Amino acid sequence: MYYPEELVEEIRMKNDIVDVISGYVRLQRKGSSHFGLCPFHNEKSPSFSVSQSRQMYYCFGCGAGGNVFTFLMEYEHYTFQEAVKTLAERAGVQLPELEYSQEMKQKESRRVRLLEVNKEAAKYFYYLLRRKEGEQGLRYLQGRRLCDETIKKFGLGFASKYSDDLTKYLKSKGYQDDLLREAGLSSIDEKHGAHDKFWNRVMFPIQDMNHRVIGFGGRVMGEGTPKYLNSPETPVFDKSRNLYGLNFARTSRAGNMILCEGYMDVIAMHQAGFGQAVASLGTAFTEGQAGLIRRYTQNVLLSYDSDGAGIKAALRAIGILKESGLTARIINLAPYKDPDELIKNKGADEFQKRIDGAENSFFFELRIQEQQYDMKDPEGRTRFHQEIARKLCGFAEEVERENYIQAAAQRYGIGFESLRRLVAAYAAKTGLAKETARPRSGIQKKNTPEDNAKKAQRLLLTWLSEEPALYRKIKKYITPKDFTVELYRQTAEKLFAELESGSLNPAAIISQFADEEQQREAASLFHTRLPQLDQDKKEREKAFHDILVRVKTYRYEYDSRQMGSDISALSRVIEGKKALEELKNTHISLD
Repeated sequence: MYYPEELVEEIRMKNDIVDVISGYVRLQRKGSSHFGLCPFHNEKSPSFSVSQSRQMYYCFGCGAGGNVFTFLMEYEHYTFQEAVKTLAERAGVQLPELEYSQEMKQKESRRVRLLEVNKEAAKYFYYLLRRKEGEQGLRYLQGRRLCDETIKKFGLGFASKYSDDLTKYLKSKGYQDDLLREAGLSSIDEKHGAHDKFWNRVMFPIQDMNHRVIGFGGRVMGEGTPKYLNSPETPVFDKSRNLYGLNFARTSRAGNMILCEGYMDVIAMHQAGFGQAVASLGTAFTEGQAGLIRRYTQNVLLSYDSDGAGIKAALRAIGILKESGLTARIINLAPYKDPDELIKNKGADEFQKRIDGAENSFFFELRIQEQQYDMKDPEGRTRFHQEIARKLCGFAEEVERENYIQAAAQRYGIGFESLRRLVAAYAAKTGLAKETARPRSGIQKKNTPEDNAKKAQRLLLTWLSEEPALYRKIKKYITPKDFTVELYRQTAEKLFAELESGSLNPAAIISQFADEEQQREAASLFHTRLPQLDQDKKEREKAFHDILVRVKTYRYEYDSRQMGSDISALSRVIEGKKALEELKNTHISLD
């Protein structure tokens, strides 16, 4: 939902950034700012700064920065709307009601009822686990060495051995058959009438990112089938777009997520201290689930079962993760079948060692592939080397491909140049990749004029936000149109308007962008590293003047390039050249 700028600004102003961030980070006042350890990267010395006067934060170590909304978006992985809602509730600000059509109201009302009945069912299952009816289920969970705290955290429960027990209970609470059927909690047939979907099973409530119960998984007690049964797809439960344990794992600060196969694996890992574990919901890992993970981390550790089915699932997941731009490594569980078994037998320290030694996904795939060839036979070895070359062609970036060629050559005892030529030949034959050029020693990639222009524009925006009095001295020479990147120009327009009115508020500017990525980028424009401000006054004046000239020069050059296709660019070029010459010959004091 779109919220008016005035309302967003009211919410931001009523949530002091120091107060909010102090709930997550221990801050100490130093001068005009507060400092603490950055929550977005590991560090031992505080480099995370929170400014009460500017209502912004910035980390000098990793570059994270923004206002109170972006902090919640980064830390809690909220959307902008979720951050606004959370802070509105914190400040006691009433948000406007959504304007729904009658059809939308009915649909939303149905969703609310489905969530209600799921919650009621979860409470009943949890209650039964502690009753005589649930003794078998409780013994099972205790036999898996789960403590009471873990059972409570995940809301584990038990479904009675009577096949209509839950249905009777929920109907006594006023829920109708059609709602129970739509929620996937009961089924109806002519012979037996309404009966439970789950019975005689240990129950695992499945929660969304906001801890709302959206479905269930149930493990049968005894020899019944199927061993694990999951809720069907419902209006509130989409298996392909949810992950078990994500409601807890999303706030983990481990820097990665561990992807495994089953509920018990997730629970065992969380109990052992690995709170970043998640699992797919009884289905194969999907692109939608990879997209969910990408919101929280770029690094995924696969901890699938070590049997043939687990290896096959891991290979499939690796491909999906790569397509989603995620890095995958594989945890070696051998000789144990799954992470739960490994942790029970060897403990959390050993599992951490396995995490630290997780295998690169490329070499995991090759190791599995190697098993299909007779490496004692020259023909088999040659075919395997050709397979290595084929897979190396999958790296589109030249530097990455070159690094893997070198690593593969060393690992498999192949001459580096021989493998390189094999890759080049395979690439030329199939068109999968361009031949890798030999690196030239001592030559580094230079910044393009566009890179330099962007840097100058960022520096200028940051400098003006730090020293707003300079605006009066440079507004004759620089306008928002001089910023060639669209987002920079929009930010400059907002900043210059505030500087003109004398009411500078960078934290409010960030909130005016609707897109979350734009908010993050806009925040970075007010936190570019400036030249050292304690240096000699003349040096600082020269640095500031050079930035102005670079911004103006690039705008002039940009307009000059447009003259062939844009008639109006001619007048801009003439005006730009005149303004540039005047600026070059003007001294601007920082006093």
